[in-house]
This record gives sequence, structure tokens and C-alpha cells, in this order.
Amino acid sequence: MNEITQYAVLFSLTLGTVGFVLAIYALARAIGRLRAEPAKDVPATAGALARDPVWVRYHAKYYGYALLFLAFDMEMAFMYPWAVVYREEGLVALLDMGVFLAVLFLGLLYGWSQGALRRQ
Repeated sequence: MNEITQYAVLFSLTLGTVGFVLAIYALARAIGRLRAEPAKDVPATAGALARDPVWVRYHAKYYGYALLFLAFDMEMAFMYPWAVVYREEGLVALLDMGVFLAVLFLGLLYGWSQGALRRQ
């Protein structure tokens, strides 16, 4: 398969997926009933009305945890395709992944030195 054919397949799959989602949404809107309930827009937690306001501000100390989670989540997202290509590329792919993991490890060490992993 040449490059144009691959892009055509990707485009058709994307278009088919979007079309399927829109068709299901339109079917749900056509078949489903709309009920106007006064308590439908009220925020509730486990069936009880929420005590706190809905728009709660989170403390800045959770920012470090979120960044570390995103870094290691992206690591897994990049390791799956790398594992597929590893046999074809060989040592070059292994060195590339080593550099990638080294950069992530340096970020982890930096976060650790700044106290991002300390329990508060």
C-alpha cells in the first residue's frame, strides 16, 4: 500500500466513525423522550445535594502530581508503537527509547528533588 492509499483508508475510517457517532446521536434524539425535571440540573453527590459549590478550586500542590501522571501516561502511549517497530528498527529504536526514558527519569528526579512526591 502506498502512502496515498493509507491516508485514504485512515480518512475513510475517521469519516465512518464520525458518521456512526452522529447517526447514533440522531437516533437517540429521535427515539428518546425529553423530560423536563426541575432537579435535573442540580449537582448531586450519591443522590444527595452537594454541600460545596460546584466550581471548587484545587490546591496548587496537586499540579505536580498531575504533571507526573501525564508524563508517565505519555510514556506508555509512546511505548506501545515503539514495541511494534522495535523488531524492524533494531538498535536505533532501542537507543531512541533509552534517550526518551532517560529524559523522563531526569524529570522524575527533578520532581523528587523539588518535593513533588512528598506526601502532604
